[in-house]
Amino acid sequence: MNSYDIAKLAITALEDKKAEDIKVIDISEVSVIADYFIIANGSNRSQIQALSDHVEETLGKAGVSLRQVEGYNNANWVLLDFHDVIVHIFDQENRLFYDLERIWRDGKPIEF
Repeated sequence: MNSYDIAKLAITALEDKKAEDIKVIDISEVSVIADYFIIANGSNRSQIQALSDHVEETLGKAGVSLRQVEGYNNANWVLLDFHDVIVHIFDQENRLFYDLERIWRDGKPIEF
């Protein structure tokens, strides 16, 4: 499974649990850390954790290993590192504050 397929599967998992404002940025030409950033937000701590759990479970069933999870307990910004695909799930306040879309504006926005 290539990074594009992994990103598509992660987006489907986020949509399944009603993630809000899902954005995908292709950063493959501007960084070596990953091919795609997926950015979404949830409405509260429980939903953010449920989104994280569902993405991890969905990709795990597809044979994609999770390298690292950050921020799960606080659930104001959860980072799921799947090697070439990094999923960021924010609460609304922290998404606006960190504004990854602006920071990574040199990447290419992708529509799935």
